[in-house]
Amino acid sequence: MPDIPAPVAIITGSSRGIGAAIAERLAARGVAIIVNYAQGRDAAAQVVQRIEAAGGRALAVQADIAAPGSATALFDAARQAFGGVDILVNNAGTMALGPFAELSDADVARQFEVNVTGVFRTLREAARRLRDGGRIVNFSSSVVGLYQPRYGAYAATKAATEAMTHVLAKELAMRGITVNAVAPGPTETDMFLNGKTDEQLRAMAAMNPFGRFGRPPEIADVVAFLASREASWVNGQILRVNGGVV
Repeated sequence: MPDIPAPVAIITGSSRGIGAAIAERLAARGVAIIVNYAQGRDAAAQVVQRIEAAGGRALAVQADIAAPGSATALFDAARQAFGGVDILVNNAGTMALGPFAELSDADVARQFEVNVTGVFRTLREAARRLRDGGRIVNFSSSVVGLYQPRYGAYAATKAATEAMTHVLAKELAMRGITVNAVAPGPTETDMFLNGKTDEQLRAMAAMNPFGRFGRPPEIADVVAFLASREASWVNGQILRVNGGVV
C-alpha cells in the first residue's frame, strides 16, 4: 500500500501560550507544523526545537496575519516545506481592554485588523488551498457569552469569528472539510494575565466552578480532537472550553 503522507498544519500565533501547546500536541500525533509568529522569533525557534527533539517536523514562519499577503505566504511556506496544508488553526489574536468610553480608535482598529480581517484572510486562503478532508479550527472566546465590562471590542471581534465559522462550515462541507471554533474561558497565558492585579485574578478565578483558570494543554487537547479524523461529524460548532464558567 502507498504511504499516506503526514498531515500538515498551520497554527497562527504558535510561538507561545495556547498556540505553542497546540503545535506540540499536534506534532506528537505526527502532524508537520508551521509555527507562525509575528515577533517572537526566539520563542518560535524553541517550539520548533522541542518538536524536533521529540521526533516531529516543524518550521517557524514569520507573518503578521493583519498584513495583506501574510496568509498567502504561510500557505506557500507550508507547500514548499511539507507539500500542502490539511489543518488551519487560527489561534493568533490580540486584546485591548477598556470601557467603551476609553478605548481609542487605534485599540479597536488593531483588534479588528488581527482578530477579524486577519482571520478572514487565512480562512479565504484555506478555502482556496486546504486539501479535501481538512480541518479548520478558529478561536473565539467565552467572553462572547460572559459579556463582561471592558471586553466590548474584543468580544465583538470574537462574535465575528463565530459568524465566519458557521458560514464557512457550510461552504466547505462538500469537500469534507470541517470548520469549528473553540471558545476558551480565562486561561493561563501571557495575553490574559498581563495587566491584571493579583486581586483581579483571584476574583476572576473564583468565578469558575473549579476555582481556577484553564491551562494551555487543556485547550490544546480539544483542538487536537477537532483537527483529527475522529471529528469528521463535528462541523460548524462553537465549543466552549471554560470549565463551566458560562
